[in-house]
Amino acid sequence: MEKQVTDILFDPVIGRIVTVVLIFLLIISISRFVKSRSRKFIKDNDLRYKFKKVISFVSYLIIILSVSIVFSDKLGGLTVALGVAGAGIAFALQEVIVSIAGWLAISFSTFYRVGDRVMLGGIVGDVIDVGILRTTLMECGQWVAGDQYNGRIVRISNSNVFKDPVFNYSADFPFLWDEIKIPIKYESDLVLTRRILDDIAKNELMDFTDFAKKEWEIMVDKYRIENASVIPTIFIVANDNWVEFSLRYVVDFKKRRFIKDLLFTKIIDEVKQTNGKVQFASATFELVGMPNLKVSVNN
Repeated sequence: MEKQVTDILFDPVIGRIVTVVLIFLLIISISRFVKSRSRKFIKDNDLRYKFKKVISFVSYLIIILSVSIVFSDKLGGLTVALGVAGAGIAFALQEVIVSIAGWLAISFSTFYRVGDRVMLGGIVGDVIDVGILRTTLMECGQWVAGDQYNGRIVRISNSNVFKDPVFNYSADFPFLWDEIKIPIKYESDLVLTRRILDDIAKNELMDFTDFAKKEWEIMVDKYRIENASVIPTIFIVANDNWVEFSLRYVVDFKKRRFIKDLLFTKIIDEVKQTNGKVQFASATFELVGMPNLKVSVNN
């Protein structure tokens, strides 16, 4: 019995397994320690997140290399078998391989990063994590009106970056163009209406406009794109029922609904103060004909 225990304890394979386990525990401990201390010397959340991802990747890579080195003389016989099985494994795991390739593309390109608002596979949300296989989104919309969270967390395969368009709401230009439409009666003071909208736009939107100008200049230098106007603009369209005023403006991609609410509130208040000079229009219907009616009256 003693001899069997001694043989097991001094077996080279057991020694290598113990070595690998110790290396694994040591590397994981160091990795967790470094991650826990990162908050003290990295203040930026985005940079700290990327730092932790790099530490995790390096840790797993060191563990794999350590196992390869410790068992290097034992792995030689598996080369042929692995070569034969490689094609089958690659076919069976093609989605996984493409997802890893997608992760590399996301990590080393400008598809999106944590914090961006994107549309992937028809789902809109903010990127809260980019894993090796999947991207995690905090979903927006669906049964919730406007670009606001609905509470669902969605995980989407990284392979989607090669299959479908990637819509990024905030990559290089963190603003969106939005517009509101106001129907006004024909008999209203249209000049006064335009002045009201113009004043409200200048007072409420200029902070976005000034910052958007600087960001758009960077876009023009980086891409082959026209130097579009980011100043709030008013357009008028006359139709059969009313004069439609459209106010087009740039807004922070996370504040679209709040700004729209603010603008409509201000416009309604200002229109009320015109004492009828400006009136909102609503759909009306004109009857141009009626069928003959037979009326019977009983005394």
